[in-house]
Amino acid sequence: MTAKGALLGALALCGLMLAAPGFAKGPESVSQLAEVLSPAVVNIGSTRHVPTGVPFPEGPEGTPLDDMLEDLNPNNGLGPEAMQEASSLGSGFIVSEDGFIVTNNHVVEAADEIIVYLTDGTRWPAKVVGSDDKVDLAVLKIDAGHKLPFVEFGDSDTAKVGDWVMAIGNPFGLGGSVTLGIVSARNRNIESGPYDQFIQTDAAINQGNSGGPLFDMNGKVVGINSAIIARGGASLGIGFAIPGNLARPVISQLEEFGETRRGWLGVAIQGVTEEIASSLGLSSTNGAIAVTVTKDGPADGVVKEGDLILEFDGKPIREMRDLPFVVAETDVGKHVDVKVLRDGKDLTLKITVGRLEEGEKIMEAQARQDAIGDIAPDDEAADATPPTLYDIVGMDVGPIDDAAREKFSIGKDVKGVIITKVDPESDSSKQGLVEGLVISEVTQQPVASVEEFEAKVDAAKEAGRPSVLFKVAGPTGQNRYIGVRLR
Repeated sequence: MTAKGALLGALALCGLMLAAPGFAKGPESVSQLAEVLSPAVVNIGSTRHVPTGVPFPEGPEGTPLDDMLEDLNPNNGLGPEAMQEASSLGSGFIVSEDGFIVTNNHVVEAADEIIVYLTDGTRWPAKVVGSDDKVDLAVLKIDAGHKLPFVEFGDSDTAKVGDWVMAIGNPFGLGGSVTLGIVSARNRNIESGPYDQFIQTDAAINQGNSGGPLFDMNGKVVGINSAIIARGGASLGIGFAIPGNLARPVISQLEEFGETRRGWLGVAIQGVTEEIASSLGLSSTNGAIAVTVTKDGPADGVVKEGDLILEFDGKPIREMRDLPFVVAETDVGKHVDVKVLRDGKDLTLKITVGRLEEGEKIMEAQARQDAIGDIAPDDEAADATPPTLYDIVGMDVGPIDDAAREKFSIGKDVKGVIITKVDPESDSSKQGLVEGLVISEVTQQPVASVEEFEAKVDAAKEAGRPSVLFKVAGPTGQNRYIGVRLR
């Protein structure tokens, strides 16, 4: 018996016989799929002109100082309009035979020239049809003079953790690169924008892959590769793709209108913590709390500050970040039902959805007006004798008088009581309450004086509530709700 035969025999006797090579099988080849899909994936080169030179001071015109600085200026000879060319590379994919291309907004943002390179070796100038920085998408158009190969979107909701996916793109300028991996996680929030809902994948994504497609094994686009966690620009096996189902309505709007038309509710919201849920007598942290309602917005006069939004247009709101997605995807002008919890009762409100892009203009105008109003003095003074509430909530409050407004830059329209002292060992301190913050509501009821504040805290204590809910405002009137445990 040979040495090899003896070894195999020993392994068999010990019960360690390895499986025959015929049973060991890795993932099936994706060569045919890559061959079919690659012609629809493009490389994108963009250039823009940026100012050259370094900042350098100038002296008063015609003075010796001005002459001296002019002689020393390192930018001499460049001219005030001197520019240099900056270039970048990215990826994209054709979504129609007449030349519409999808990519990331950051690939072509502020570009003076965009060139699209096809796999057949041709190159075509492209124009931006529309872009959206909130989801980081852009739609380009080329005119190749003939029908182009294109790919279609699939249902990204069916891409489950563990499913195989394939990325095709232009990493480091190496066009036509194919990488394979799996869906590592879903609904990742990397805080890159208001609608983060990324698919995480370990399919290698590197610089230059941005804007390229992430395919499922049916050859459908389930994501647009957009971001990576990297060291030195190289993939660490953690890449992020915009889900196709989130991207499709944005792409359709950009193709049709050249801009987005998102739904708008007109409320600022925050999440429900365990303390807030406890203070409201709730058994779960589902929903989103309306912190402020935008004047002249769709919810103005319908939704009230402190309403807990539980459902929008028949869709449950399980956590705060669900609401912006649902609203944004709702057609502008649609009449919807909004289910809220107000003062312990379920209500169904009727609201007509507005347009976010118009809402942003309204909010900007109001912010400018509020900034002007904050400068105006307020001559009304309130009682300056604060009570002590340490034994209940671990803080003292006082009235908002002229001195407090000046010291903490509180706007004249901000009403309530001001926190004057916080016990560093209290739950108030742990929840982020500090001196100078304003409390305008207790248990969703407005308070205008120290006496009202104290009475409502006492009532919560006597009712046996473990926590009390405060509506807290910063110096500019920006609001949030905080639940503080009573002691």
